[in-house]
Amino acid sequence: MKKLYRTEGPAAMLAGVCGGIAEYFNIDPSVVRLITAALILAGGLSLWVYIVAAFVVPKKSQIFPEG
Repeated sequence: MKKLYRTEGPAAMLAGVCGGIAEYFNIDPSVVRLITAALILAGGLSLWVYIVAAFVVPKKSQIFPEG
């Protein structure tokens, strides 16, 4: 079963939300980051949604403690 989580380490740019979404959908994290930035700038996605996701979505190490 696939789980949504935030990435950690060098894969995470800010909070790891976009990296985790990219791993969940098996796509390039740069694409997710560009789409997120475009939506924030266009007003379609609030920065608050990203901030809430940074607090609500667990880190990868919390879901998979060994790896």
